[in-house]
Amino acid sequence: MSFANVSVIIPCYCCAKTIGRAVDSVLKQTLLPREIILIDDFSNDDGATLAALKVIRDLNLQILVTIIALDKNDGPGTARNAGWDIASQPYIAFLDADDSWHPKKIQIQYEWMCAHPIIDLCAHPSLNLKKFLKPELLDSLVAKHVELNDLLRSNFLPCRSIMLKSSIGERFIEGKRQAEDHLLWLTLGFQGKKISYLNLPLAYSYKEDFGRDGLNADLLASYHGVLDTYRRIYRNGYISYIGYSSLLALSYLKHCRRSLISWLRT
Repeated sequence: MSFANVSVIIPCYCCAKTIGRAVDSVLKQTLLPREIILIDDFSNDDGATLAALKVIRDLNLQILVTIIALDKNDGPGTARNAGWDIASQPYIAFLDADDSWHPKKIQIQYEWMCAHPIIDLCAHPSLNLKKFLKPELLDSLVAKHVELNDLLRSNFLPCRSIMLKSSIGERFIEGKRQAEDHLLWLTLGFQGKKISYLNLPLAYSYKEDFGRDGLNADLLASYHGVLDTYRRIYRNGYISYIGYSSLLALSYLKHCRRSLISWLRT
């Protein structure tokens, strides 16, 4: 059995029905992580989530499984921070409790990052398995540098695709529930951290990106979360007022489009 020096962090909120699938995709990795950190974000399901996490911990796996039970619900960013703070490995991979990974995700991403130590954060495409069958891996691995202008316009780096160095000092904004990941990736990029994007789809989601389930079901809250992210980036001096105004206009158009699509689905 081979291991990667990776800590997997999974925030959990009322996830008793899906956490088994997520963890199973971690346990089926061709290169296993050293540890899995499960954070119960004060789930209001009469202890069902915490009980499911304890079942996983008590499986006597060769991987260290740690459970953190938070004393208030403060959103996935705060939960990820709690796992990050105790992670023992030099690399961290994030996975949400209702998502999963391709079996070679850790091996491909970890080996690539070890071969390119200048890179601080690495991501890859993710597929929605409501729309696609699980694809075969592409023939060859291709990596490209993430341009900040592209990342400003759209967050194409979902948490389930991220592997980063645990030594990075920045964290998710505590209590920020929407677009908190986008804010962190942008902050790291503007601070000069090296971000790369691999071409292989190594992660999967199982619900619509917006308008149905989870945090993004509330389109208005999601929209205001994006506005808050751009406001913070602007106030930190990373973009000009003209750039900020352009991003606000783009965000409004996206919100209108998503609202229309969500309405048509119903």
